[in-house]
Amino acid sequence: MSAVQPRLSVDAPIINRLVPRLTDLMSELLDAGIAAIPEAEGLPAGHFTDEVIPAIVAGAALFLEALDEGRACTPEEVAELMIPVVQRHAEDRIPLRVLILALFGSVRRLWAEAGSLAEPDDLPDLLAFSDLLLDLLANVTVSITETHSDVEQSVYGSEREARRLLCAALLRGAETAELAARADITLADRYDILAIQVVPFNQAGPMVDAVVARRRIRLVQQALDALAGTTALNTFDGTTGIALLPTAADPVAPYSGLAAALAARLGDAVVVIDAGSVPRSELASAASEAAELNDLARALGLPTGTYVLDDLMLEYQLTRPGRSRDRLAQCIVPLEPYPHLLEALDAHIRHGSDRKAAAAEVHLHPNSFSYRLRRIAELTGFDPSDPGESRLLSAALMVYRLHPPAASPNTDSN
Repeated sequence: MSAVQPRLSVDAPIINRLVPRLTDLMSELLDAGIAAIPEAEGLPAGHFTDEVIPAIVAGAALFLEALDEGRACTPEEVAELMIPVVQRHAEDRIPLRVLILALFGSVRRLWAEAGSLAEPDDLPDLLAFSDLLLDLLANVTVSITETHSDVEQSVYGSEREARRLLCAALLRGAETAELAARADITLADRYDILAIQVVPFNQAGPMVDAVVARRRIRLVQQALDALAGTTALNTFDGTTGIALLPTAADPVAPYSGLAAALAARLGDAVVVIDAGSVPRSELASAASEAAELNDLARALGLPTGTYVLDDLMLEYQLTRPGRSRDRLAQCIVPLEPYPHLLEALDAHIRHGSDRKAAAAEVHLHPNSFSYRLRRIAELTGFDPSDPGESRLLSAALMVYRLHPPAASPNTDSN
């Protein structure tokens, strides 16, 4: 003999008390779900917000609508909400156990809220509410499990891996015919080359690192595909990589806003080097140069932006290996024991002829600042007050910071 399913009373007071709390409760349910995940404290703030909160809001609306109609949510209704969210998380390689733990953490928080709002007379409604909630939990768990399994067993992963292998082969100048067939991609004659670099995320454990990396990879892929109008090839690993987009017949330089758009989606600083369009046969050398420019941009501390060779031409040439580069770096070595002189030189270079502004930046009287410049001239043999020698010191300081001489003592002194 089966038990009789409890039913909510008409206009159940417990539901009427719960509804005004829903706006604040959305974020609390997400926080509770994340808190149930091991290592979750290492996730970046707001990592799941944009994609999960809308699903929670829609799910709450569906649940309340069903309650108002005195019924349980159907498996089909639950699946329609859950499948897109779970697919994204599965593609990000978030383990199934993590999704289920997060689900139960959120539901436990909702049950606790309902219990805290209940009064003694609400016991029958509380039992009916818990029965409907368990029914919803069962359907959501089934939907998560089936969707996650479908994604893992689909060809999505193998196709994505084939595209990455194809891109890597193109960048090495290796044979690509078989890989192109596996990836179901027709190779273009020319490609636009983009080098992408995102601020490395904090190492917070293997699970968190993987979650952050896969989400970044997915969002970058989406942005590149939108620009290319097709599947864009790339080797982006969550921090750095090269992207190859087929050159359009009528190029319109569409990449100027890419870095800013990615930074807004990822929540971290992004540098993109637009290396232009090159024939397929020249991809390897052009991509290598683009990667070097990207490393240079990061080393120089450039802000989020899309840069081209002309933006970094002088710095790039100055940092090429050779005797001139090493000699430039050596020009700064005499200043190593005197950090205050390095600070003054840096301020002088950035402010040029405006010595008053440079002195103010390092909190000095202009006369004291001028004294420090004279000391720099005595120690290095190059006078910062001379325009030509100031340019040389500027180049030397940049090279020194990017490629400090290995044998320099680098000791501080007052």
